[in-house]
Amino acid sequence: MRFEISKVLDAIEGRVCTDPSLVRAVLDLAEVIRYQDIDGGRPASLLRLGMVIDALSRELEEDSVQVYAVVHRALLSDADLTSNERMVVRRWADDGLVEVLDNPGDRMLEVADLLGLPVLSRVRFDGLRGRFPWLVEQPGRLLAPVPGAGGPAFIAHVGGGHSPVAGTRSPTGAKLLARQWRCPEPGCALFGGGGGGGAFADLARVERSPAGQPPPALRGGVPTCPRHGVRLGDGGPRPRTEVLAVRVGGLVRRRFVLSEEQPVVAGRAPDQEGGIMLGQWLNDEARRWISRGHVRFELRVGEVIVTDVSTNGSGIRPAGSMAEADRIALAPQQSRVLGEGDMVELYPGVQIGRAEELPAGAPFTPTSVMAEAPTMAMRLPRA
Repeated sequence: MRFEISKVLDAIEGRVCTDPSLVRAVLDLAEVIRYQDIDGGRPASLLRLGMVIDALSRELEEDSVQVYAVVHRALLSDADLTSNERMVVRRWADDGLVEVLDNPGDRMLEVADLLGLPVLSRVRFDGLRGRFPWLVEQPGRLLAPVPGAGGPAFIAHVGGGHSPVAGTRSPTGAKLLARQWRCPEPGCALFGGGGGGGAFADLARVERSPAGQPPPALRGGVPTCPRHGVRLGDGGPRPRTEVLAVRVGGLVRRRFVLSEEQPVVAGRAPDQEGGIMLGQWLNDEARRWISRGHVRFELRVGEVIVTDVSTNGSGIRPAGSMAEADRIALAPQQSRVLGEGDMVELYPGVQIGRAEELPAGAPFTPTSVMAEAPTMAMRLPRA
């Protein structure tokens, strides 16, 4: 049982981050873990985060959806969690995967405002609607996770409906995310050189890229580290980024960030650090065709360059056209600029392109982060 729970917590860990380019919603972890009515279990459980993430994945019709979690500092020692769950949350904090704060509610809305994210919360935030008018002006930006037939469902606080709606980054958010920031506190997991500055620093697995820094908090208009409450130093322009997505069989399986700092290789099972592994989604024929490292993406002067590094070659679907007459062959070692709407096709049905230009186009069956959860930990309410 303990091994199964550890496996599902590891799966959930892959769905929490503070990278503005990848997160799809923001939530307060201390609130979500106490949604006892969605599973009828113990007073607090970290598994409920996985259930809410699964619900978000179903609504967005996309696998590997990631969330931005803010965490009240008291949760690190909350006796309602198991010792293993507390250890996991502390590790997430030390790795910079979550934000640890004294007042998560204000920060949650600030992050949502700066990044244009929907908020998953049962709190109405009536006293903050003047500061954040989109709470009432944009239906779908604030959704309450509630019990549903197959797990949590969402109900919008304003306008009804259940679909999360993203806004646009605020002008302030765009300015903040154009710069790198440095925290003067040694080992800051959010605005330091890399993850890890606490009890689990020696175990930290996250080396934070400046391109993946979260937005600073604003205190009196001054960029501030939300964890340490100190003024941040300006480290210069942030590297340019593009968000790419992998689509297999019409399903968007994951997103990844391409920056000017280093190329990204995608393939069946790339050897390169940071490579995008596709093998788990491929059928036997696709696995035989697609090389371990099949295509390399680079970002140069704002342009995405794709180079085929495979044995069998690839193709370009210009402007997303699926007509065979439009397909452009990409031979091994050949490079090409990825134009607007273009997709790289590694094998029929296996495409990579810019995330905003790669919609899902097939019936969706999400890969649940709760697949390894023991059944006794998930007593779902009846419909």
